[in-house]
Amino acid sequence: MIERYTRPEMGRIWTIENKYRKWLDVEIAVCEALSEAGNIPADDLKDIKEKAAFDVKRIEEIEQETHHDVIAFLTNVAEHVGPASRHIHEGLTSSDVLDTSMALLLKEAADLLLEDMDRLLAVLKRRAYEWKDTVMIGRSHGIHAEPITFGLKFALWYSEMVRNRERMEHARESIRVGKISGAVGTYANIDPAIEKKVCHALGLKPAPISTQIIQRDRYAEFFSTLAIIGCSIEKIAVEIRHLQRTEVREVEEFFAAGQKGSSAMPHKRNPIASENLAGLARVLRGNALAAMENVALWHERDISHSSVERIIAPDSTILLDYMLARLTRVLDKLVAYPENMQKNLELTGSLFFSQQVMLALTRKGLTREDAYKMVQRNAMTVWKEGGQLNDQLKKDSDVMRYLGSEEIDGIFDLRYHLKHVDTIFQKVFEAE
Repeated sequence: MIERYTRPEMGRIWTIENKYRKWLDVEIAVCEALSEAGNIPADDLKDIKEKAAFDVKRIEEIEQETHHDVIAFLTNVAEHVGPASRHIHEGLTSSDVLDTSMALLLKEAADLLLEDMDRLLAVLKRRAYEWKDTVMIGRSHGIHAEPITFGLKFALWYSEMVRNRERMEHARESIRVGKISGAVGTYANIDPAIEKKVCHALGLKPAPISTQIIQRDRYAEFFSTLAIIGCSIEKIAVEIRHLQRTEVREVEEFFAAGQKGSSAMPHKRNPIASENLAGLARVLRGNALAAMENVALWHERDISHSSVERIIAPDSTILLDYMLARLTRVLDKLVAYPENMQKNLELTGSLFFSQQVMLALTRKGLTREDAYKMVQRNAMTVWKEGGQLNDQLKKDSDVMRYLGSEEIDGIFDLRYHLKHVDTIFQKVFEAE
């Protein structure tokens, strides 16, 4: 299923070949900086750049003996380079390579996720304007409240996704950090100037201070951001699921010809994509918690974080790529039923005008408490017995002492609730 929606570019980021390629990029960048500083002869640097290569199967063979992936990698690279390989990894520790290369991988993944979000935002904006004036009932606690438009829901989601995009950009910047500072971050065997040159060459920022690792609060922020975006996706998915319930049926996920909803019940048309997305958001939140657990490590470093990140880095970025793509498709093809929205709007006999009636009475001099009681008793009669609230109010002599029949009819105007829809859209879309 994931392959249907995830772009191959995201998967390729997390291949073993690309991981080792990034390791090699870091090692060569360090060699170039060391050569510029006069620490590696030009001929040796030439050999390194021309001959440096790796073979995944060979690395795996060596690792069977060394039980250390970076040493296995370096041994295999040395087999390709020859004598000049003595300069590779000079003054470094494994995490100089691992963390700096991880920054490159996460940055690439973040770039793809930002592209995904741009596509989602475009669909949200288009459909918001498409349904800007499609009236429906707004609900609080799942109960009818006051009228809104279907387009306002999309405008709300759009605004939230804009904030999520800003969070993603900030998180990308937070992890766009490298370190070439040695075993405990003191630069004992390599000059800080080398770190600065290497990070600049790789499109990263040097960490202001590090231990043996880049500090994991940065990663916690990154994966928490992915989880927050997942929460927003779940929010949209849950709304679709509620609106697709048979008793509501105001929207529906697109149901393709030949699609089946149930192995037992041929009539079923289920919001399976939205349910899928709601479930997967839990995985992102779980991975974010794992990233938070990685912040506290022993002293200058242990490796309890490493095993976690080998799972959550590819899993969370690939998963969010999938979720954003699938949600975009759901919303792009979402079916709306305005006739059902209108029918549901009329279910309560215009009870949603109750606040306006109460305010009209307070403007006539009643206290808010007295006006509330007066409107509520009429609303409860309509709730129990049916009918229309405006007709019920006209039967109440207490109400009629303050409001005339025409005045009551004037209150029951749907345009009252929708008069600022254009203003809201301007605030959301024109303030970009």
